[in-house]
Amino acid sequence: MGLFGQTKPKDPRETIREMKRRMRSEQRGIDRNINHIKREELKVKNSLKEAAKKGDKDVCKILAKEIVGSQRAVSKLYASKAQINSVVMQMESQASMVRMSKGIQASTDVMKLMNKLTKVSEISQTMQELSKEMTKAGIMEEMMEDTMAMSDDEEMDDIAEAEVEKILFEVTKGQLGTDTAISTPLVQEEEIAGPAEVSSEEEEDDLQSRLAALRS
Repeated sequence: MGLFGQTKPKDPRETIREMKRRMRSEQRGIDRNINHIKREELKVKNSLKEAAKKGDKDVCKILAKEIVGSQRAVSKLYASKAQINSVVMQMESQASMVRMSKGIQASTDVMKLMNKLTKVSEISQTMQELSKEMTKAGIMEEMMEDTMAMSDDEEMDDIAEAEVEKILFEVTKGQLGTDTAISTPLVQEEEIAGPAEVSSEEEEDDLQSRLAALRS
């Protein structure tokens, strides 16, 4: 509380640090989601092997489609994690500019990345809330409704059958399916910033906060 009961304006750098912490927290949530999907996928693979032993090809195909869906979901989540990391890097750039200009400047890059993240069903609600807060803080401009939203399902339907055949071949060790080459590489976990980077970044933010408190 400032002089005469007026609320002291929030330091823009503190706003950016808070947004970064929340984005990092969302990344950890994505990691938990990925691990859950992978555990479930392993169960489905075991069920597929059992169905293959019984010669139930229809059940095998249904289960193979579930595995394809799981792998697509994991790929999308890894891509989202990478996009969040890009937003955090943009925030760090914002923090540097604040030191020089004493204010936050709206970033078109952040707006584009957040627009993509709001369309990922698993994190859509949180990203929409963060987008509103970023807009209010001046970190990005208000997003326009995207009337040309891309449909992943439409893009992937053409190769779905080939993916299913490949999964059947791999899980049943050649008993079912065909070893069809799929030219749709997934986003690999190695491309994403690991937990160690998240931890060191948070420690740096906490240290800066404590130093600021000591100076005040």
